Amino acid sequence: MKVLILSSRASSLMQFRTDLILDLVACGHEVIAAAPEKEQDWADKIAALGSRYSSFYLERTGLNPISDLRGLRSIYKLIKKEKPDIVFTYQAKTVVYGCTAAWLCGVPSINALLAGLGSAFRNKDRKLLKVILSLQYKFALGCCQNVFFQNRDDLGEFLKAGLVCENKVTMINGSGVNLQNFTPQPLPNENAFLFVGRLIRDKGIMEYMEAARKVRIKYPTAKVRILGSFDTNPTAISPSDLEPFIKEGSIEYLGKTEDVRPYLKKCSVFVLPSYHEGTPKSVLEAMATKRPIITTDAPGCRETVIDGINGFLVPVGDVDALAEKMIWMIEHRAEAERMASVSLEICREKFDVKKVNAVLLKVMGL
Repeated sequence: MKVLILSSRASSLMQFRTDLILDLVACGHEVIAAAPEKEQDWADKIAALGSRYSSFYLERTGLNPISDLRGLRSIYKLIKKEKPDIVFTYQAKTVVYGCTAAWLCGVPSINALLAGLGSAFRNKDRKLLKVILSLQYKFALGCCQNVFFQNRDDLGEFLKAGLVCENKVTMINGSGVNLQNFTPQPLPNENAFLFVGRLIRDKGIMEYMEAARKVRIKYPTAKVRILGSFDTNPTAISPSDLEPFIKEGSIEYLGKTEDVRPYLKKCSVFVLPSYHEGTPKSVLEAMATKRPIITTDAPGCRETVIDGINGFLVPVGDVDALAEKMIWMIEHRAEAERMASVSLEICREKFDVKKVNAVLLKVMGL
């Protein structure tokens, strides 16, 4: 069969869908991976996976109706050209316009993954925007044969609002993690905390830096590190937001990378104080590397941690609680190492990408 995977970012295809593409190709399917970035920048990387890359027009952020109609038309033209048997799409705009375009083209199997509802949908101050997105989601998901969710909070919200039919829904354990690429590593001797993610406020980056100040007052030798790229998201921070914390020595900014493993190896505790997630892949990669986790008691994040067992869940936006648990990890090294071992056990049992992809392929009839 011919499978078309639609994403609003080409980098996301490599970061989140490499294993899915490889599994589809291994099963003998033809795979086209598509995103808005230029073909010359991504064709070779996608070709290395045994797939083809194709580009379409789409503005990832904003609600300009003319721009969005242009995006819908571009995706429609791509689908008409490729004539896929199956469309698999994820991320807000590609779900909305990808599913709609696939329905207009008469694609036999349309499949959407809701990997987190995003800041635009959850922002209580932007009620009109939420109404518009809800209408878009309801129509798009109505076009689907299958809709995948990564956490029950998001599913519950969609069911309550009547945006998806329950008989179309399948729960999956995040995007999974490749346990051959991410392997257990011994904890380093130094106390080193690591945040990995896009530098947006919704990831809890400001709370993490404020907590770093408190931790380093008590333990000046502790390392509090940030790894990730600046973003165009409405809640994105700027380099100037980082600068005061860097100058005073509270945090170390490591820039961005295509391979997080060397940085995970050097951290003793992984921290993600996010406001909401689908299921955070960065946390899964840390768990596979055998790290204790501190994250928030928020949608998606709470799927990864059993509080007090493989790490801690702290309230969203609570700097004091976050700093307290970071300090606890420093002061209870033996317990932190025990938590690290449990993280690995949970990851192997629940989040192995092979198990996650097996569910996707089975439900989609592949």
